[in-house]
Parts: sequence; structure tokens; C-alpha cells
Amino acid sequence: MNILLTATADATATGNPLILMVFYVVFIFGFVYLIILRPQKKERKKMAAMLSSLEIGDSVLTNSGFYGTIIDITDDTVIIEFGNNKNCRIPMQKAAISQIEKPDAE
Repeated sequence: MNILLTATADATATGNPLILMVFYVVFIFGFVYLIILRPQKKERKKMAAMLSSLEIGDSVLTNSGFYGTIIDITDDTVIIEFGNNKNCRIPMQKAAISQIEKPDAE
């Protein structure tokens, strides 16, 4: 009888393995959220704010590495003029813009 009591006491002292497994899963999901998902969400918000502040005349850098000036804006596309040649105008998606440089207000 003494053996049964010690075996029961040992089982309750180690805890329920299901609770421990749930704790690990919650911990891993929390870690993934804080390290991966939250910074991506912040970056998406920052990029959306940048793209919503586009104006005609802004200098932009595209994802392909070209610098240009915005000459027209629609809902999801922009027309960008590249270089000194005024005939080089290319329509692009707004998502292709990686940086914006506002003209100086002088």
C-alpha cells in the first residue's frame, strides 16, 4: 500500500504533461508573434503610410533601383518620369516604390 501512495505522490509532483505541452505551444506562438509577425505588421503600416503620402513632383526610388519623379497618380499605379529625357515615362504599381523624397519647399 505504501508503494501506491508514493507512486501517486510522484505523479502529482511532476505535473500533467498535457498542461506542459499547452504551455510550450503558447510560448512558441507568443515568441513567433513577437519576433516575426509584429515587426512585419509595423513595416506594412509604415509602407502604407508612405504610399498614401505620395504627391505629384515627389522623387522616388523604385525597387529596381531607378530614381524618378512622379508625374501622375491613380488608385494603384503611378506614372514616373526617369532621367533628363522627358519622354521616358513609365507606369508602375505603387508597391514598386521603396523610398520617397519630398522636394524642398524653398
